[in-house]
Amino acid sequence: MQRKLVLFAELPQSLQFALLGLLFVVGLVIVLMVGTFFKIWIRALVSGARVSYTELLALWLRKVPVGLIVDNRINAIKSGLDVGIDQLNAHYLAGGNVEMVVRALIMARKAGINLEFDRACAIDLATQQTGKTVLEAVKTSVNPKVIDCPNPASGKTTIDGVAKDGIVVKAKARVTVRTHLERFVGGATEETIIARVGEGIVATIGSADSYKDVLEHPDSISKTVLGKALDSNTAFEILSIDIADVNVGENVGARLQAEQAEANKLIAQAQAEVRRAAAVAVEQEMVARVQEMRARVVEAEAQVPLAMAEAFRSGNLGVMDYYRMRNIQADTGMRDSIAGAGSGAGGAGSQTKPTGN
Repeated sequence: MQRKLVLFAELPQSLQFALLGLLFVVGLVIVLMVGTFFKIWIRALVSGARVSYTELLALWLRKVPVGLIVDNRINAIKSGLDVGIDQLNAHYLAGGNVEMVVRALIMARKAGINLEFDRACAIDLATQQTGKTVLEAVKTSVNPKVIDCPNPASGKTTIDGVAKDGIVVKAKARVTVRTHLERFVGGATEETIIARVGEGIVATIGSADSYKDVLEHPDSISKTVLGKALDSNTAFEILSIDIADVNVGENVGARLQAEQAEANKLIAQAQAEVRRAAAVAVEQEMVARVQEMRARVVEAEAQVPLAMAEAFRSGNLGVMDYYRMRNIQADTGMRDSIAGAGSGAGGAGSQTKPTGN
């Protein structure tokens, strides 16, 4: 030691001052470290969760809350969990909630649930910004929760199914589930459970021969739905499905039959209208043909004077023949008028015939 002091004395005065300044800075840093981390170090030592000053300094240099990490490790060690400083430090740097993970591990251990630290960290990171926590997942695994089906937030109050007789059955179910921690990361959520249970209820009601069967045995719905393993690939395990309420709705089959009958009536009316229009068209066609025939008759009658004139010129018709034809025409006209007048008078007489006394 004396030799070192002699060597130090032989050094230039400026170098001596530099070495003394360096030693002062190092000592000051050591004093500050001891003063800053002493309480934390003592607390960890007394609690049986010993931690070295090197680990504390490493946490401080990484800008990790030293007190948070050490206190949570103390809680873990006191609860019988073997969790290291480096594990908590890595989870904090990954953006996880160290305190929530430690509380979840403690609760799982107290409840006899096998939950590893890495699995808890994965669940914690997966539930970030979802409104859920790893502690809530463990609580649900310890104390099962009840899910209303359908979800009241969706605006629906019942799940409607139609039996084979056409009657609507309205059902409401309560699904008791607990968290399946092994499938929590990557597993389907509550919405999938609600959708699958609703689908199973509708299918069960639809397979019933009558709505009376559903009302008599509502437990058949829960038994059938529960046997379909609806919780596969989800974050939950279904414990029970209870039918809370069953009501009868409208007669959809009768309404559909009435609508079908109304549709058939409209179709028949349309077909009748088509036939009527076709008949009217045929009638108008016949009227047109009659008019055409009458026009041909008039045209033919117009040819008679021309033919008579031609007969006069050719000598085939004489004057006496012409007058004889005219007399026949006049006689025919007179007989027609007499026949018409006689029928009219007979009709009038039959109408004014007096009654005998």
